[in-house]
Parts: sequence; C-alpha cells; structure tokens
Amino acid sequence: MDRQRCELMRELQEVSFALVELNLFLDNNPTNQQALADYNMFARKYEELKKMYESLYGPLTNFGYAPSKYPWQWVNEPWPWE
Repeated sequence: MDRQRCELMRELQEVSFALVELNLFLDNNPTNQQALADYNMFARKYEELKKMYESLYGPLTNFGYAPSKYPWQWVNEPWPWE
C-alpha cells in the first residue's frame, strides 16, 4: 500500500474513533451542545475522507454506500484492512 493511501486510511480510522467516542459520550450527555457540534464536524470530515479514499482506491464497503462505475468494479487490490 502506498504512503498516501496508508495516511488516508489512518486518518479515516482516527476520525471514526472520534465519532464512536463522541457517540458514546452523547448517549449519556444528549444535551451537550459542544459534543454534538464536534460529532457533526467529525461526521462531515469522515464523509469527505471516505469520498476521497473511494475515488482514489475504490469502495470501503461491499454494498450500498458507494456507487460503481460502468462496468461493475470492485476491489482489485488488497482490502483496506490488509
């Protein structure tokens, strides 16, 4: 995996971790406006990074989240977690 791809995947993982942590925090503190603002900021960042990754390297999931170009395309390289 090239360096740019590794860095982008790492950033996706970091943002995903932050989203999980904020989700758990918000489950217990649903009126915390700052935590909600942070969650929404990270959610937007995750979508941007995911779109960037998928446009460069292909889908991260196997269905429903990333449209395919014609003809049908799938990962021809190692999976993102490999």
